[in-house]
Amino acid sequence: MKEEKHYLALDDNEHRILIRALVDEKTNLMRSGKAADAVDELIVKIGKAPIKKIKILERADCCAR
Repeated sequence: MKEEKHYLALDDNEHRILIRALVDEKTNLMRSGKAADAVDELIVKIGKAPIKKIKILERADCCAR
C-alpha cells in the first residue's frame, strides 16, 4: 500500500516558526528523558524540503455564506 503524502505551503516566516517549534519540542522531550529521534528526523526532512514557487489563487465566492 502506497503511503499518503501531505504537502504544506509555507512562507519563510511560517517555516522558521515550524522549525523553532520542533526544536523546542525536541528540547522538552530530551529534558524529560524521552527519545527525540522522530522529531530529529522531522526537523531534517522539513529543513531539506525543496522550495517550489507556486501561485495561490483565491476565489471570492469560496468562503462567502
